[in-house]
Amino acid sequence: MLAALALAAALAADPPPTPPAREIAHGVRLLPGGFLPGRGPDGNTIVFDAPDGLVVVDTGRHAWHSDAILAFAHARGRPIAAILNTHWHLDHSSGNGRLKAAFPNARLYTTSAIDSALAEEGFLVRNLDAARAMLADAGIPDSQRQEVQIFIDTMNERQMLRADAAIDYSQRRNIAGRRFDLHVTDGAVTAADLWLYDRHTHLAVIGDLVTFPAPFFETACPERWRAALDDVWATPFRVAIPGHGEPMTRAQFDAWRSAYNAFIDCARGETQPAQCAAAWGANIAPFIAGDERAQRAALQMSEYYVTFLRANGGKSPDCAAS
Repeated sequence: MLAALALAAALAADPPPTPPAREIAHGVRLLPGGFLPGRGPDGNTIVFDAPDGLVVVDTGRHAWHSDAILAFAHARGRPIAAILNTHWHLDHSSGNGRLKAAFPNARLYTTSAIDSALAEEGFLVRNLDAARAMLADAGIPDSQRQEVQIFIDTMNERQMLRADAAIDYSQRRNIAGRRFDLHVTDGAVTAADLWLYDRHTHLAVIGDLVTFPAPFFETACPERWRAALDDVWATPFRVAIPGHGEPMTRAQFDAWRSAYNAFIDCARGETQPAQCAAAWGANIAPFIAGDERAQRAALQMSEYYVTFLRANGGKSPDCAAS
């Protein structure tokens, strides 16, 4: 995780102005995430109006992102009644504690996949010793030191990552007075990811099942991920909101899904990693046209992931699927 964080930080764009919440559909707003220089990413946050308050999907990594969520709630004069984490990656869940400190009655809904990540040999715990060692190095840049400290601080309050109400199978559920179709993957980005479909607005909120400028494979089961994308496609969504990047039409989602499938097929073969990366970059070019940094990042990150997958038998070491 720390190596990928450093890679993403090195490829980050100049800091944009803090983007305002954007209405995606009636009663649904997007607070965009981002990649800032020398920093890890913040995932997108989606906020639904519900009868009992606001339902917040994913809470970002940095204080400035969770500050934006809290400012939005205060401006609306409504409590945060529920938090959903699409998965346990910390760029989607580190803000849980800050939101719950402000709204202690907010209930967290996520899968119990976080439990294995927090187990003694789990992904997050394995990275904790490395993080502490990095802090002991007086030579690391301040921005990287701050990023590592965020990770350590989140781990010190790791109970805020665990569900108040675990969602471990797909179901239709009332949350804060609003009904959602909740879908749980059998492996994909993590051992179990949560994505949702809102029938009222025809929105699918899919977390890191779609990301830009490349899929993130540190904890992934690539073939299960492929199946999860097919499950999303089977729902009658009109707009899909990814974990990183802009909302997508059905046609755009299908184009990304096709690019993903081609990338995984290439990574499973013997094609040179740079060629797999070039094909990925070409396939997603319509999404990042005109953004030279994103184009460069797409190539570098996808080439890295081909090597990563091949070194680990075509999947993350944390993927238990055969």
